[in-house]
Amino acid sequence: MIDLRSDTVTLPTPQMREAIARAELGDDVYGEDPTVNRLEAMAASAMGKEAALLVASGTMGNLISMLVHCARGTKAVLGARAHTYLYEAGGAAALGGVVLTPVRNTDDGEFALDELRTELETPSDPHFAPPALVAMENTHNRCGGEAVGLAHMAAVAELARRHGLSVHLDGARIFNAALALEASASGIAVHADTVSFCLSKGLACPVGTMLCGPRPFVERARRMRKMLGGGMRQAGIIAAAGIVALTAMVDRLAEDHETARELAEGLGRVPGLRVHPARRRTNMVFFEVAGGAERAARFAAALGERGVLVGARSPVEFRAVTHYGVSGADIERAVVAAAEAAVTTAGTAAVAAER
Repeated sequence: MIDLRSDTVTLPTPQMREAIARAELGDDVYGEDPTVNRLEAMAASAMGKEAALLVASGTMGNLISMLVHCARGTKAVLGARAHTYLYEAGGAAALGGVVLTPVRNTDDGEFALDELRTELETPSDPHFAPPALVAMENTHNRCGGEAVGLAHMAAVAELARRHGLSVHLDGARIFNAALALEASASGIAVHADTVSFCLSKGLACPVGTMLCGPRPFVERARRMRKMLGGGMRQAGIIAAAGIVALTAMVDRLAEDHETARELAEGLGRVPGLRVHPARRRTNMVFFEVAGGAERAARFAAALGERGVLVGARSPVEFRAVTHYGVSGADIERAVVAAAEAAVTTAGTAAVAAER
């Protein structure tokens, strides 16, 4: 099975499994796990921040960040297509009383700056929740996995800070963004006060996210992690894989970008499929199936029968994500399977007409 649903389906590398087995351990809630302490120092350095905290997931990292930055009844301004807004169960609102306030995203993941400016320049009024935070995302999951440009990030940060607001970056795939932008991860993170990044996606760890920022922020975040039930004991078995990820898995993300490019080109040649263009493609390919929802569902089923899984994003739109464990040969097989599925679900005459 070629599983392109997400890069979260990656399995740990043999080096990670060995590191997990050999990890030096202690009680991390007491701050005594040496492997966790080493990983947190490495993560902080990679992001150019003072300190870092190991948490269970990207959702937890973003939630903790919002709970620390935002008092109850204040606003976190974020993209209308942001992962934090759409896919994190409304946690900041439910658990922290944070008013999640969306602003339109463009197709390449940027904020509509005029609309963001209008939102932040709303006059102070007792009728309105006051803003406390602007949250960005890079790469942007719902916008084709695009890497958001540094100039745009700088403009958003400047606008937020002009209004006295903190900036958080959901950098779940920040190393993919760095590769696409030909920048360092710290060169991206400099535009945010705090940043979270996942170990468990393209970096192939079984679990874990790092939350990085100023030391006082991380100290408050540590207490918030405990409140949320995220205090882990001998967490070095998680951190050991994270250390391998940061030392051995970052550079290989280039392979995922190349296989995604090959996949986009291959699917683009299949009649009945429309691949979404990407200005700065990373490891994601979004495509639509012509002919309506019923045909799209049959196409996905036919693809699965041929050993290829993709993720549905709407009744006619799908996402395919390349990752560790997916080879160039797998991509060739996936394209052949897609072509066969297109013929099976459309009929030869219909496919000829679509050409």
